[in-house]
Amino acid sequence: MDLVVHAERLPARGETLLGGAFATFSGGKGANQAVAAARLGASVAMLGCIGDDAFGAQLRDGLRNERIDTAHLHTADHTSSGIAVITVAADGANTIVVSPGANAALTPGHVDAAQDAIDDAGMLICQLEVPLDTVRHAISAAARLGTPVLLNPAPAQPLPDALYRQVSVLVVNETEAHLLTDVPVDGPASARDAATRLRAKGVETVIVTLGAAGVWYSSDAEEGHLPAPRVDAIDTTAAGDTFVGGFAAERVRGASIRDAIDFGQRAAALSVTRRGAQASIPTQAEVRAQSPLAAAIR
Repeated sequence: MDLVVHAERLPARGETLLGGAFATFSGGKGANQAVAAARLGASVAMLGCIGDDAFGAQLRDGLRNERIDTAHLHTADHTSSGIAVITVAADGANTIVVSPGANAALTPGHVDAAQDAIDDAGMLICQLEVPLDTVRHAISAAARLGTPVLLNPAPAQPLPDALYRQVSVLVVNETEAHLLTDVPVDGPASARDAATRLRAKGVETVIVTLGAAGVWYSSDAEEGHLPAPRVDAIDTTAAGDTFVGGFAAERVRGASIRDAIDFGQRAAALSVTRRGAQASIPTQAEVRAQSPLAAAIR
């Protein structure tokens, strides 16, 4: 559950800042990405853990309302649901601190119980708000079953080299790319350098999201820079998750990597014009109403 307070700016270290409006929104990277994929046209099943508290009940109901399969959404007894404390500045920038709660209770055993769902999937999406050992187990299962894997390594942490070779699509932002490659990323040129290093580890396709500067992508077939749609951002919470869900939904439908990125970017651009995490995610019809971006800039 996202606990969101708005302020004119982000506080400095040690500063107490008087904020404005406060609200709660259903969130969590995995759930955000699941909701995004579902609203953007995919059939989605969610594997995760919630607490036996009021937030957990709300989170489960929210996923069901999006027609997401929650058969593998487990309740951890005597545990709080995960929360994120989020400050959003007037320009849309944010800071986020996550307390994992029940997310930490997701085990390889839960993954084993979901083998049929992973086998049937067109893509498995993973992020790192659950234990890394569980993520590794899920990715290994998907690789064994022939299911493509999209990994969004956030919150960023070092990854074992063997994991990269099992990942079909790695989606990272500037901070994550820097941590994983030691390349400071501040634009398309440095993003290309970081993507080259990550692809050398065995990833099939690397996508580096650059916020308002767009996306750099690199695969065996092509690489390039796609600019982002120009919008007036008011809240960037879940923009990256919206991109991931949109990209995955479009890719599973058979779109090319470039077209799937374009679709994901347009979905993310709409999301930053609205407040909240899942509340900000657009529908497939809303994204289709926009014009596709121009050809990639080489």
